[in-house]
Amino acid sequence: MLENFWFNVQYGINHVLDPNGYDHVLFLMVLAVPYVFKDWKRVLLLVSMFTLGHTVSLVLAAYDIVSVNGKLVEFLIPVTILIAAIYNVFTAGKKERNTKISLLFFTTLFFGLIHGLGFAREFKMFAGPSENKVELLVEFALGIEIAQVIIVFVVLFLGFLCQTLFRFSRRDWVMVLSAIVIGLVIPMITGSDLLNAG
Repeated sequence: MLENFWFNVQYGINHVLDPNGYDHVLFLMVLAVPYVFKDWKRVLLLVSMFTLGHTVSLVLAAYDIVSVNGKLVEFLIPVTILIAAIYNVFTAGKKERNTKISLLFFTTLFFGLIHGLGFAREFKMFAGPSENKVELLVEFALGIEIAQVIIVFVVLFLGFLCQTLFRFSRRDWVMVLSAIVIGLVIPMITGSDLLNAG
């Protein structure tokens, strides 16, 4: 029983940390990069909104309540990353970022819904005809959450190193990492099956 539990949790962790499907990692990077360790409550709230969004759409898709074209989802996920990264570039170093937090929360929730549809395809293949979908869903989602916390911690830790040891300004750190993500995500969008279907 415990073996099954850990296997399912690991499956969720590996799905997020899979080097071949690093789009969720990129999104979490651009979500966390503007913050430092003392902002942990805000980061936790943002990650929780993202989790809430993808858990809702994961459940809806797993039970066939919602069905979305896979090519559309694969196109929209990198678009959400691009929007978040561009937002970082334009707001890096600006103080008013903290006051617009409610919009950021709702946007993160909405983006979570889109990413959840990506998780759902993987989950359906993983679950197969299993009768006990709820237990599998909880364990898979727990694995995803653990992976997200690891990624966010690594981003905050790298930010801490760059800003203390290497004397990067916070603005430069946000700009550099967001620009790298933009460079990685544009080929995902232009190479997507949705755009190249014709």
